[in-house]
Amino acid sequence: MSNPRIPYQLSSERAPLPPLHGKRILVHLVVNVEHWQFDQPMPRTIITPPHGRETVPDVPNFSWADYGMRAGLPRIIEAFGRRDLPASTSFNAGVIDAYPQAAIAMRDAGWEFIGHGMHQKAINHVEGGEEALIRACLNKIADFTGRPTRGWLSPGLRESVDTPDILKRLGVDYLCDWVVDDRPSWMRTSSGPMIAMPYNLEINDSIVYAIERHATGEMARRLEFTLRRFERECRDSAIVLAIGLHPHLISVPHRIHELEHMLDLLTASSDVGFFTGSALADWYAGAVPPPEVL
Repeated sequence: MSNPRIPYQLSSERAPLPPLHGKRILVHLVVNVEHWQFDQPMPRTIITPPHGRETVPDVPNFSWADYGMRAGLPRIIEAFGRRDLPASTSFNAGVIDAYPQAAIAMRDAGWEFIGHGMHQKAINHVEGGEEALIRACLNKIADFTGRPTRGWLSPGLRESVDTPDILKRLGVDYLCDWVVDDRPSWMRTSSGPMIAMPYNLEINDSIVYAIERHATGEMARRLEFTLRRFERECRDSAIVLAIGLHPHLISVPHRIHELEHMLDLLTASSDVGFFTGSALADWYAGAVPPPEVL
């Protein structure tokens, strides 16, 4: 089998999914809120070092992300709050200690917290083992929010061969790493089925602006094309439209208007509703009960 976790199926042959609260395009706003450690190499860079030699501390690239946590995140919180939109944050648990006011602000805004590692670095090959790290992240977030941590998005979407098995064993209901369909799917784990939740590598500011390095406006252009297509396809089945956001990318001063435009474009469509990851997981599990055997 080409995919060891999710059996292959043409999307056109899947059973239709019902609307959720009367909406057929189910938007999941996912804000990646991360702790880039000052004494470690940066996970991504905007400026290369002199002579191509990496340095630690990497002040300019650390500051790029740190700006987002200071000035960018409040803009996103304000934009969502003014429109009364639910959202999720894929959240490095280390943010609770490194940026406590940011964590409190998102909790107070009612965002759902999705596990995203402890810091912005790979979760496998870590001291103490992957399962201990994931457990610590889930527990730290749950202690902070007062709620179970039901979702997970691995840093950089990078997993080990055991990650889904560990997550399911520790009580996680849905995983956003497997970007294989516009609808949720049931995925195999050693502890039973878990939901593979749609995420997005195309309408994602990290891909558009940090990796592909497009000019401002490209992300909104892609979203509009996607929305128009989904408005056609959702006649047959409800669809999940996930949007990946980072405070140091989409909410800098010359791009925050683009996020606001995207939100207004979506809210203007009568097919669109906004939902958290847990709301989507509960909807999918109710519409498609987990199979006994995958």
